[in-house]
Amino acid sequence: MISLAEENYLKSIYHLSQAGSKSVLTNELAEAMNTKAASVTDMIKKLSTKEFISYEKYYGVNLTAKGKAVALSVIRKHRLWETFLVEKLAFSWDEVHEVAEQLEHIQSKRLIEKLDEYLGFPKVDPHGDPIPDTKGKIKALQQVMLATLKPGADSIIVAVKDSDSQLLKYLDKIGARPGKTIKVIEREEYDGSMEVSINNQRFFLSKEVSENILVNA
Repeated sequence: MISLAEENYLKSIYHLSQAGSKSVLTNELAEAMNTKAASVTDMIKKLSTKEFISYEKYYGVNLTAKGKAVALSVIRKHRLWETFLVEKLAFSWDEVHEVAEQLEHIQSKRLIEKLDEYLGFPKVDPHGDPIPDTKGKIKALQQVMLATLKPGADSIIVAVKDSDSQLLKYLDKIGARPGKTIKVIEREEYDGSMEVSINNQRFFLSKEVSENILVNA
């Protein structure tokens, strides 16, 4: 049996490891979980004993195949619930994250299978993040930050990196959602800000905002 807290740690380790490609340091994990290093150390011991992670002092934490499977299952449920909340219950995309954080810990596999079927087996959630399939496979999307595009380039928005509600509200306000075409008109070298066109309307985006918008490569 795995606890809610253990699932949250495994999910956080997965995200911090950039889909399992690097070790995660304990201080990184403490910051992400908003807790003390001592608490992280205690949880690492529990997860290691249950063979969800491997840990080497000074080198960090890595998910085992068993731990990665759990993390991807939680992520799958989270993204399916976000899709359900937006598409079927008319939640806005900036308010679904916290609700999905609660729903992602439901253990019924049959419920999640039925949810996936009911939604028509979606491939991405409302923020453009890919949804792992039933086997935990996740399709990597070819995407780059809007901030890397040069003036004159146009592309399709595919995802948003940050789930911060204020950012999502702002992007919704200017129409910068997945599926929309965005064109870079001008880029300011001094601070990395951009003038862009969305739906034939011009907007100025800060470097922080443009780094959180992902477009097709």
